Amino acid sequence: MSELPKSRITLPAGPWPTVLAYLSERFPTVSTAEWTSRMARGLVDDGETPLAPQAPFRPGMAVFYRREVEAEPRIPFEETLVHVDDDLVVADKPHFLPVMPAGAYVEETLSVRLARRLGNPDLVALHRLDRATAGLVVFSARPSSRDAYTRLFRERRIEKTYEALAAPLPGLTFPYVHESRLERGDPFFRMQEVAGEPNARTLIDVIARGEAQWLYRLTPVTGRKHQLRVHMAALGAPIEGDVFYPALRDEAPGFIEPLCLLARELRFIDPLSGHEQVFRSQRAWGGSAKMPLPPPRVPG
Repeated sequence: MSELPKSRITLPAGPWPTVLAYLSERFPTVSTAEWTSRMARGLVDDGETPLAPQAPFRPGMAVFYRREVEAEPRIPFEETLVHVDDDLVVADKPHFLPVMPAGAYVEETLSVRLARRLGNPDLVALHRLDRATAGLVVFSARPSSRDAYTRLFRERRIEKTYEALAAPLPGLTFPYVHESRLERGDPFFRMQEVAGEPNARTLIDVIARGEAQWLYRLTPVTGRKHQLRVHMAALGAPIEGDVFYPALRDEAPGFIEPLCLLARELRFIDPLSGHEQVFRSQRAWGGSAKMPLPPPRVPG
């Protein structure tokens, strides 16, 4: 079985005397005793050498660690592989599955599942989708070509197309462009529209019109956190199943109410071959008037 991929954090400037002191403050849900135990077992290092509990804090230093979670809940939906080669892996992620280890999820994340499935601990996600969003995620498969693909995302040379199910907007003329300024909201994990120079822009079009809901094509021109969700809610058509916008509400138990947002297509010029790459999710929308996107198939 392949080793779990490590999480990485770069130490900021600050007053902490040791790496242990910083980790204990940065991750308050993990006790100092637990961090000490992980360090004693060699689960925290600088990329080459394990770090002892007394290791001094140095700003700018990269620290790698392995996450551990007891009684991790099983997410009963499966990812599919869209593309695999020596440099890139493209997966079609189901709803509810996180891309990277966080909170209560380590093993039940797309990155760890793929690392085990492909026997490749070098897999690194080049971008992320919210846990609630389904669709395409691109991974770098080896360090030697990683920077070339990372630059594509950093320089926004990737065309991303999403689909979403939401209430009708008959008062708008499509295609429609919505732009606004997004800033961190309250709680910290939500975003909000505020006055000021726009920093988020979304092109919105309609694919199909149902009686109660429409299927929209969303093309983010910028890449702000939760941009599509905030913009649709601001227009009066929050995405079906959204528990963050326009108001925060509890998530339905039992994986029964997916956010109806799908990362449908990725398109870019491959920096190694120079050829255009186009990847599409094969997840299908239903055929009813409401056109719901069903949760992924439960194995067995």
